[in-house]
Amino acid sequence: MRVEIWSDIACPWCYVGKARFEKALAAFPHRDDVEVVHRSFELDPGRAKGDVQPVLTMLTRKYGMSEAQARAGEDNLGAQAAAEGLDYRTRDRDHGSTFDMHRLLHFAKERGRQDELLQILYRANFAEERSVYTEGDERLVELAVEAGLDADAARAVLADPTAHADEVRADEREAAELGATGVPFFVLDRTYGVSGAQPAEVFTQALTQAWGGRSPLKPVGASGAETCGPDGCAVPQH
Repeated sequence: MRVEIWSDIACPWCYVGKARFEKALAAFPHRDDVEVVHRSFELDPGRAKGDVQPVLTMLTRKYGMSEAQARAGEDNLGAQAAAEGLDYRTRDRDHGSTFDMHRLLHFAKERGRQDELLQILYRANFAEERSVYTEGDERLVELAVEAGLDADAARAVLADPTAHADEVRADEREAAELGATGVPFFVLDRTYGVSGAQPAEVFTQALTQAWGGRSPLKPVGASGAETCGPDGCAVPQH
């Protein structure tokens, strides 16, 4: 069975949702027969590579939040991440283009290291002080090497803006065709769709149902689960 996950490195709910899905997958009896493929989805497509700003500034300017609302939202997301055993810096992170990271993830997929690189990029973006946006390509090369990829090969991918660009755009078109308006978005065997960072129990239900039969894509779980989309990242009010 194949599970395809559309996500963005800049999406906090994708970071949390991946952990919740993996918790469900680890307990799934047929987990060794499940192939997980990560697909590209940019929350900020077309953003210039050098256009980097603090997360709190981005939230206030792009989504019309007050600074207090933005800070409260980050604190809530930090608590949600901590509940899944994830580190999350609620202050002093920055935000920028993730296009090159998605290109590098497609390169990593060819080398069988996609999941490893994605987790490293999430950690670097959400938990570490060093920026994945302002230090240039060498920062991404360093992370690629940590994921088991060759430094020179990763550097060559980043130096060529066309390398794996078509794959990124194809993923994004397919997401639109499937009706994904936010991420994370999970598609199980092209049969069931799960939108948002659902509880692990919902992913368990989806895995079980998808394993047991085939039918047209249908939603599983609550429609209001948290996602990140063009209008921002939903934050639970509690």
